[in-house]
Amino acid sequence: MADKKNLSPEILLHITQSLNIPLHSLMAVIDLLNEGGTVPFIARYRKEATGNLDEVQIRDIEEKVSYFSDLVARRETILASILEQGKLTDALKTRIEAAIDKAELEDLYLPFKPKRRTKATIARDKGLEPLALYLWSQQRTLQPLNEFAATFINSEKEVASVEDALEGARHIVAEMISEDADLRKAARHVMFEEGIVVSRKSLDAVDEQEKFKMYYDHREPVKTIPSHRMLAIRRGETESVLYFLIELESVRANSLLRNRILRKEGDWTPHLELAIEDSWKRLLNPSIQGELRLELKKRSDLDAIQVFRDNLQHLLLAAPAGPISVLGIDPGLRTGCKVAVVDETGKFLANDVLYLHTSKNAANSAADTLAKLLVKHNVRAIAIGNGTASRETDFFVRDFLRERNLTNIFSVTVSESGASIYSASDIARQEFPDLDLTVRGAISIARRLQDPLSELVKVDPKSIGVGQYQHDVDQRQLQQSLETAIESCVNRVGVDLNTSSWTLLRYVAGVTERTALNIVSYRDEHGKFRSRAELNKVPGVGARTFEQAAGFLRIRDGDNPLDRTSVHPESYPVVEKIAQSVNAPVAELIQNPALLAKVDAKELSAGVYTLKDILDELRKPGRDPRDQFIAPSFNEKVREFADVQPEMVLEGVVTNVTKFGAFVDIGVHQDGLVHISELSNRYIKDPSEAVKAGQIVKVKVLTADIKTKRIALSMKALQGPAERTSRQPISKPQQPQPTINEKLAMLSTKWKVS
Repeated sequence: MADKKNLSPEILLHITQSLNIPLHSLMAVIDLLNEGGTVPFIARYRKEATGNLDEVQIRDIEEKVSYFSDLVARRETILASILEQGKLTDALKTRIEAAIDKAELEDLYLPFKPKRRTKATIARDKGLEPLALYLWSQQRTLQPLNEFAATFINSEKEVASVEDALEGARHIVAEMISEDADLRKAARHVMFEEGIVVSRKSLDAVDEQEKFKMYYDHREPVKTIPSHRMLAIRRGETESVLYFLIELESVRANSLLRNRILRKEGDWTPHLELAIEDSWKRLLNPSIQGELRLELKKRSDLDAIQVFRDNLQHLLLAAPAGPISVLGIDPGLRTGCKVAVVDETGKFLANDVLYLHTSKNAANSAADTLAKLLVKHNVRAIAIGNGTASRETDFFVRDFLRERNLTNIFSVTVSESGASIYSASDIARQEFPDLDLTVRGAISIARRLQDPLSELVKVDPKSIGVGQYQHDVDQRQLQQSLETAIESCVNRVGVDLNTSSWTLLRYVAGVTERTALNIVSYRDEHGKFRSRAELNKVPGVGARTFEQAAGFLRIRDGDNPLDRTSVHPESYPVVEKIAQSVNAPVAELIQNPALLAKVDAKELSAGVYTLKDILDELRKPGRDPRDQFIAPSFNEKVREFADVQPEMVLEGVVTNVTKFGAFVDIGVHQDGLVHISELSNRYIKDPSEAVKAGQIVKVKVLTADIKTKRIALSMKALQGPAERTSRQPISKPQQPQPTINEKLAMLSTKWKVS
């Protein structure tokens, strides 16, 4: 995080306006981040300072400050470069210092950038710059243009004629046009607003499955093309099936430039018009196309990353089945189904192999083996991976439970995305060094049912498979975004200090991987933690780490009952005063939240937001923010693709949400698609407004094409007509707002910014 003093008051005000947050909140967040505060900690425990900003707003601030810190550093480099060239004028310096956009900054620097040898530099070497400046100035002189141009004829410099001189001058003017910051900005804006993305099939391209057929001859405005279509076109280009360009009518572009360049008629006019056409065709158009292609990629990447991030968050926060013993099955056909049993804490108990699909006798034997495992380990649930043979395995298990009347055991299909990656990872080898990869995979499947969050953090998030073109986007940016999503989820739920693995602990605010390993080592050596304060004895845990992490760590049945809540240790004195005010010990206060009705908030010395959070937590101590677990119920009569018929109403689980719709598992080993237009009876701009990954939904089958293996579903068909409401805006009393000058004065006074 950069020092806020490096950012001018104008930039800071720009950030507050673009993010619509108060100035004091921005200043507080920057201070807290610079002091080593983590986003989850600041959002949860520093609400008084930030004005109750949430995690999203704080991360937006972090991103904006990083952007402008880079911009300021780049600005200093540019100013130093131009100054060294002896070309830094006061006017140019003022414009560069006022730039708050990286593209604008680079446009201003473009004429001064070291460049390869161009037609313009060759013309300058021939001494033709004065002639170019004559054309550019559009000022009449006593000497006609041709006579003036004739003075530049020089056989030694290969300027053989007046036309040679004028051609060279036009090359210089063309480059001047292409490097003019204002002209570039105007041209870029027009191309973005009016340009068309055009994709076509490449000659001799091979697209056997016709994945990109809809893009063989596709046109769509730059301004509105959705991210998923842009990413599809880019992938088609990467695979040499497509090529794409951005079209803008040259007449429109040349007209724009002429209107901004030509001021009066004269003998220079025809030459300026030629230079304008040359500049657009040879220099500006290719350059701005490149910029917009990059901008479209960035925009599409951001959208795709956000889709992946949202889906990942929903999966991580999926309802846990809780502390029950689970039998996990990693399905297989020829090699059998690998089985692993874990107890209510996730501890591995037993493993076996069930051969369900080789013969009738093998299936009967598998049923006996399964029954013994269920009884011996008091299994409450069976988790089945959704990979190869999962549907067949699911049918076997459901039939088995029904035939044996085991109504106290339920079965559910669990996503096994990334399980194979985990089973071969260093983390899995550390946990189960003596077990086969397939057994580790079955253990992971079982644990995913117990607590998706604790298990999924062990897997590279990119392997979980809930993204949209995730392999095509900026991988560093994707990884960073997914890591912050995991961090946010882990801290939102909280972590049991005495049972969690180091892989989960490392995502707690302020805890590094090394610190997480130290915590586990300390726990192994000294036994369970009895209090949060004991965390200070762990090597590597200093005052800052304790401050950031303590509130997110839980200790059940510890010495202090508050250690199992999200109340931060720094606020324990406030809780003690609350307990005193109602004449009850803290433990009783937690066991009997009704006592809080007697509390007079005015008598407590705590901020409004902090006090509200404390009281909310004491009413439901240690509550889990995740939904209650409900197992989906698939239609027993729908087991194969051929069983799916139009008009059927089925229950399913949302497996992935994209920009164009949601995929739903309806129990036939082939997800159906609910297109965005079929998600809701009201208009929605984004599918995430209607559904989330992991959600149980009811859908109606529209079509089921067995040839293409595509199922079209609808949720809208099961909804009533959309309600039309007329809401009157509620007027709020307006508070007097400080003027821009007053805000600048506030910044200058607080930070001594000149």
